[in-house]
Parts: sequence; C-alpha cells; structure tokens
Amino acid sequence: MTGAAADVQAERVARWRQARRVLLIRLDNLGDVLMTTPALAAVRESLPEAQLTLLAAPSMAALAPHLPEVDRIVGFHAPWMKAGADALAAGGLPAGRAERQALAQWADEDYDAAIIFTVCTQSVFPAATMCRLAGIPRVLGHARERAYGLLSDEIPDRDEVGDGMRHEVRRQLDLVGAVGLRTRDERLRFRVLEGDREAVRQRLVAAGVGPRQPFVVVHPGASAPSRRYPADRLGESAGLLRQAMAASTGAGGPGDGPPAIVVCGGPGEESLVQETVRALAAADLPASTARGLVLSPRVSGVGELAALIAEADLLIGNNSGPVHLAAAVGTPVVDLYALTNPQHTPWLVPSRVLFRDVPCRFCQKSLCPEGHHRCLSGVSPREVAAAAIALMPARFTAIVPPPQPALGEAA
Repeated sequence: MTGAAADVQAERVARWRQARRVLLIRLDNLGDVLMTTPALAAVRESLPEAQLTLLAAPSMAALAPHLPEVDRIVGFHAPWMKAGADALAAGGLPAGRAERQALAQWADEDYDAAIIFTVCTQSVFPAATMCRLAGIPRVLGHARERAYGLLSDEIPDRDEVGDGMRHEVRRQLDLVGAVGLRTRDERLRFRVLEGDREAVRQRLVAAGVGPRQPFVVVHPGASAPSRRYPADRLGESAGLLRQAMAASTGAGGPGDGPPAIVVCGGPGEESLVQETVRALAAADLPASTARGLVLSPRVSGVGELAALIAEADLLIGNNSGPVHLAAAVGTPVVDLYALTNPQHTPWLVPSRVLFRDVPCRFCQKSLCPEGHHRCLSGVSPREVAAAAIALMPARFTAIVPPPQPALGEAA
C-alpha cells in the first residue's frame, strides 16, 4: 500500500470509528444471519459505544435474545428478496407502502452509518438506495458495478460462485475489516439461554433420554428441496450408527450403550420427520436392545432448537440453519452438503462434509435442475454413519468398515 493509499485508509477507518447509530442489513435466512455474526461481533467490539440495529426478515426477530452483539432487531419484508416479495404480495399492501414506512422510520432514527451484507449473487443497490433516501451518510457494501454516491465505502465484489471462493463468513469479516472493524474471535455467535436448556433437558427425560445418556440430533429439513438428503436414507444412517456403536459399548452405567437418536424438524417438515423415523425404526437395533431410541421431542422455537443441539454429542443434517446453529454452539456436525453453492460449509467446528461431485455443481437452484439429485443421493447411509462415528466422543470405539469416501470432507 502506497503512502497516499495508507492515508486514505486511515481516514476511512477514522470516519467509521465515529459511527454511533449503525444499521446492519442482512435480509436472508437463519443460516445467513448466523454466518454474519462474527462480522456483527467485529462491529460491536470496534464500536462499543454505538447502538447497533439489525435489519432482517421479520422471522429473525426470534434471534433478539440470542445475539447480544446487536441492541435490537427490526423486521422488514424487502421486495428484492424472494421471501419478502412473497410476503408483501400475500399481504396485499399497495406497492411501495412498506418501503416508504421503512424509509420514514430510518430517517426518524437518524442512523449515521449502515452496513449491507449480501452474498455475491445479490445486488447491494436496492438497500443502498433506501439508505441514500433515508439520509444515512456512511454506507458500506460489496458492489459488482460502480456505486458512486450510493455507497460511501464501496468494496469491489470479486467473488464468483465456484471452486476456491471465499467462505460466506470470511466475505462478511473482510467487508467490515475494510473499514477497520475486527474481532479477535471469528467463531459464529449464538447465546443459549438457561431457560431453553432446562426446557430441553426436561423434554429429553420425558422422551426417555437419561441425564447422562449421549444422543445425536438428526434434522432432515432444509428450505430448498435441492438441499435435502433423502429422509429415509437419513433414518437408515442413524440406525446404522446405533448398530455399530452398540457393538462396541458396554452396559455398565447410564452413559453406556449406543446414543439415543433425536429426530426433529421445523414447521412444515413433519412429513420429513415421520419418514426419517420410519426408516430409523426399520434399520435400528432389535427391540430387546433398542434402549434410547427417541422420536421427535417437541422443541419450541430457535432458542430451544439451539439448546437441543448444544446438549447433543453430534448433529446430522443438511446444509441449512441447524448446521450453522451447531457451529455457533460448538457441536460437531455431519453436513450432507448439496453442491448448489460452495461457500456455506460448517465454520470453525469439527465436521464432516459429505457430497458427490457432479458436473452440474454450483447450480444455485432450489430444485435439482437435472432431476437426479446425485450430489446428495450418491452418498450412502453407511458413509453417513462412518462420518458420524468419526466425530463422536472417544468413549465410542466402534469402527464401521470404511466405505468408498464421499468426495469432500472437512475437519
């Protein structure tokens, strides 16, 4: 960096250090918000006196007690996001009313800075235009085209979906780092509340899991069908896991024996849970030795889901929000990773990422455009079980005869 460039950068950092009312814009789903939490922490640690407001999809309001890095979360249906556009269409509001209401609110709250977090396939310009109209003087974001007056701090967006691209977490850390906002701890953040832990423990005991019994959470859901491993094969994987571990564990105490399996899903995923449970029951141990098989204890909201995952020895799931919750609470994860895009693997947590390489990888589609779903269906239940055993605590010593490994494993 030349002397002139260093002076410009120092002036930029100094301007951002003066920010006191900051609007943080992240309008995607749960996993995307969680992958932004290290960047949110960087803003909080660098601007400890600032009031930080997270603008997010309205459903993300449930995160408020779990993200102490921000002071509050404000919901907004953005018409340039699919979920936001669908919600606005269903609500029947006249075009533009929600945006005008948001603009008036932002102007009244007198923000002096905004940071727009996007993936590389999204445009910064709709949010940047709203920030401009609300009179926010400092606006930071990635831009593929020149933003001129829409961004005071324009970071060229050079990410392309493909092999070797930056992880989503790194992208957002680099964005805030460009104006001198950094954190010493780059892990994902999520505060698990003690009330949620206690509620989950009570439900587990009621469902048959002893206080010291290990258990594995199996989550068959994902918002996009293209990112779902077949639920029946997921259940078979869990059954194989229990069979293998039953062969190597004793029965001398409450912590012995194979792990319990807790199958759970989100709203609208009941059929996936049922299909997983049926396959698990068919593949599980004989009834005489099947102690600890658990069928879907009810959890209420994201707080209890995070507490359940935090209490577990392992999560097995698809590339979706629960995998990123596991990373945030430090629970090892087997991630069945559809190759729709490459930048969302588990971050800084012990993991195995399983997929089959395919010519149509990185399609970015919600439905498999080829109709074969081979990036996931090519992974066998035995491979899933082997990956799970590799991540389980050392007291389990069972070894599944090694299959041909799935391409792509991350530890």
